[in-house]
Amino acid sequence: MHEQWSGFSYIVTNLARFIRPNEITFSGVNSTLPMLACLMAKRAYDWDFVYINVAGGVNPTPSSIPLSSSDPLLAEGSASIFANEDFYDLCARGRMDLTFLGAAQLDGSGCANNSCIGEWDHPKVRLPGGGGGAVMLPTARRACTWRTEHSRRTLVQKLDFVTSWGGMHGVATPIAVFVKRDNRLALRSWHPESSLDEVRERTGFEFDASGAEPTQPPTQREREALRALDPHGQFEHDAAIRLR
Repeated sequence: MHEQWSGFSYIVTNLARFIRPNEITFSGVNSTLPMLACLMAKRAYDWDFVYINVAGGVNPTPSSIPLSSSDPLLAEGSASIFANEDFYDLCARGRMDLTFLGAAQLDGSGCANNSCIGEWDHPKVRLPGGGGGAVMLPTARRACTWRTEHSRRTLVQKLDFVTSWGGMHGVATPIAVFVKRDNRLALRSWHPESSLDEVRERTGFEFDASGAEPTQPPTQREREALRALDPHGQFEHDAAIRLR
């Protein structure tokens, strides 16, 4: 049933579906949707994985779900605490399986811009910069991102500035899921209320859509896990994601 997918649940659930059994997975600063995806995967799937977050938690069991992905609550119940340098060390040693990193703009190779919109010397918008993403994107085994807006201004033919090189393995938007194939982002699936034509129209770069199909609906366990994390819809309200 199509009504099972809101833009919010579509992004969070498909981010959770990027996680694989027994992997080490990381969510960082200003990453509320990936935080929810990791906590959701712990509840919805039969297999386990190691979840590390920027608050320092390792497989935390928070007593409540904080609005911030950097909240100390995300260290509750941890067997150990990770410092920032430990995240980078894991990546440099090839031990970070999956990291979720934000991006203001993405191109068809999956490279990211978090630096500026417009010319560097005279930008229209000055963005916060790459932070650890410039290190983690090229060194993690896989990196995935999300965009709450699917448009040609965020999914672009050419980045205004290349902040992070290396390319995202996967991208989830309110209407589509992309994965890396032959060093390019390729369409895996689209929201059942959308279409391949709409995804093409709203994407600034060309992509391969062979084998793509409407996204499989959320399972009952996925729906229940997300509902338990956001029982009053506060996260969904704050995300303010619309399909169009």
